Amino acid sequence: MTVSTDLAIAYHRDGFVTGLDLFSPAEIAQYRACFDQLEAREGREKCQIGLINWHFKEEFIWQMATDPRLLDLIKQVMGEDVLLLATHFFCKYPDQEGKKFVAWHQDITYWGLEPPLAHTAWIAVDDSDIANGCMQAIPGTHKRGIAPHAKSARAGNLLSINQEIPDEHVDKSKVVPLELKAGQLSLHEGQLYHASHPNTSPRRRCGLTVRFIPPEARQVMLNSTGQQWQPLLMRGADRYHHYPETPAPFARA
Repeated sequence: MTVSTDLAIAYHRDGFVTGLDLFSPAEIAQYRACFDQLEAREGREKCQIGLINWHFKEEFIWQMATDPRLLDLIKQVMGEDVLLLATHFFCKYPDQEGKKFVAWHQDITYWGLEPPLAHTAWIAVDDSDIANGCMQAIPGTHKRGIAPHAKSARAGNLLSINQEIPDEHVDKSKVVPLELKAGQLSLHEGQLYHASHPNTSPRRRCGLTVRFIPPEARQVMLNSTGQQWQPLLMRGADRYHHYPETPAPFARA
């Protein structure tokens, strides 16, 4: 998709845009090598969903999350003032039995923010496709408000507290798979319905999610991991000052 006003129009209409180029093949290969080293050190179980906010620990994650090209894209869909809220790797390993999945959900539901405003960049570290369980979304669902969520009755849900939008609220006939080549990204709105199937391929599917909020979104309760957020100003100004100032962990890219 051409980076222009068309991007913002599509984003606000559908709740997502996808297939956006971010990192060159050489750049993403370097970042993948860094992740591979982290994976070898921390182990697959930790790397599956346990690497939350490691941009404070690992410089390569910080550089990915604060790349000026990414910030230019996110500014187009959310406005001039941008806070980096969080980072989180989702790493699906080959799962021939099809046990590990991500249930239908909205990101914002358990983040404790008011107003419930947030935007996510999903950066493909590996190719992400239907075979290895790419993200899927339902266009326009970000306009419906917060959906009821319940506990998933199916074992293997990778979400932090096993949350799920019940099937009766999900029109699966309108699902769009968000397939990405390594180095590409999708952007999605915090209230968009999205999910992903198990990775039944022989290939890993690793992606880095980078979460952004406008400064007016304050934290009114602990997030789903029982913690306070530590946002950092990336673009524009923070005229609300809802959060203590957090120093940048590394130099900006």
